[in-house]
Amino acid sequence: MNKGMMKYIGKRLAISAATLFVIILVLFLMLKLMPGTPFNDEKLTEAQLAVLMSKYGLDQPIMVQFWNYLRNMLTGDFGVSYVINKNMNISQLVGSAMGISFRLGVMATILGTVIGILLGIVAALNKNTWIDSVSTIISVIGVSIPSFVFALLLVYLLGARWRIFPTQYSSSKPFVSAIIPVIALSMSVIANVARFTRTEMISVLGSDYMILAKAKGLDQRTLIFKHALRNSLIPVITILGPIMVNIMTGTMVVEKICGIPGLGKLLISSIQQNDYNVTLACSFLYAVMYIIIVLVIDVLYGIIDPRIRLGKGD
Repeated sequence: MNKGMMKYIGKRLAISAATLFVIILVLFLMLKLMPGTPFNDEKLTEAQLAVLMSKYGLDQPIMVQFWNYLRNMLTGDFGVSYVINKNMNISQLVGSAMGISFRLGVMATILGTVIGILLGIVAALNKNTWIDSVSTIISVIGVSIPSFVFALLLVYLLGARWRIFPTQYSSSKPFVSAIIPVIALSMSVIANVARFTRTEMISVLGSDYMILAKAKGLDQRTLIFKHALRNSLIPVITILGPIMVNIMTGTMVVEKICGIPGLGKLLISSIQQNDYNVTLACSFLYAVMYIIIVLVIDVLYGIIDPRIRLGKGD
């Protein structure tokens, strides 16, 4: 790896670290400025409340609390839960919820990508026909309607009315009970991937080298899958990272609807109950995921096309 590339990656890492710091600072200050405390039990006296605030260091100045939290976080210590699971280590609490949300996100991304690519190919091969129009309508619906609306519709139809799948998540049946939320979350993936695949396929199919390949007598299947699709998938792969993170950050309401004990549901509960440490940890994980994806894509662009590095002042 040459010096220019190392400088480019170093600059991206520095920007990412600075962004994370600002995110943590803003989140911390916003939480501290919210009304109330994690200890909202009416039975607590003023003296008992003061003891609890002192025990957890919440009676110190805000910036002192922030630097203490930041120092502990850098060692992997995110503190303990004040309300949701009292005195439970945040890493343990968030870790189990993160695993469920990540699994749902991966399943929804895979399902949506496969269906979206197939839908985009079919639409491109049948350009300006009723098939293309149906594909476009599906894409518009998938982009326009939030995933939680699909979740409510699927819970009513597939769960309550037709009783095909369970309406609530069950740890004893993790796969079957995840079908409804996975389908709901995959709709936006299907729509975005289908649109990108269709656009790129049409562009590639009309390119000079495809016309030349067709003139050489290559069969339709080879033209589509070996040449056209391979080149069309480059921009599709680019958007999959942010799409997956958006799915995971968009699971909050879906997890609430389907009773999934994931990261989104945990974040909502922590905000409602002023559990500062849990809220900070969940928000931090979402921010880290998004920044890592953007960083990886940015670095890959710099590796693939050196002109990007030059364009950004390297």
